[in-house]
Amino acid sequence: MANTASAKKRIRQTARRTARNRSARSRLRTFVKKVEVAIRAGAAEEARDALRALQPVLMRAAAKGLVHRNLVARKLSRLSRRIKSVAAT
Repeated sequence: MANTASAKKRIRQTARRTARNRSARSRLRTFVKKVEVAIRAGAAEEARDALRALQPVLMRAAAKGLVHRNLVARKLSRLSRRIKSVAAT
């Protein structure tokens, strides 16, 4: 257990930051899941709309350091490629 005031403060800060990050990561996964569900359903237009909603959420997460920017690029690339293949069929 922390003894000094500064250590106690760091514990409080870490708890706040962890909660915020967990919430943001959960929100991110929800947006990704919406796109994937639409792709699996074969609804290209719905998937495209969900991807448009996902993009700023991913970019914001990368800007805040929640996820790496390469992860964002990879996810967007792979999802858009899958949407294109659904639209083609």
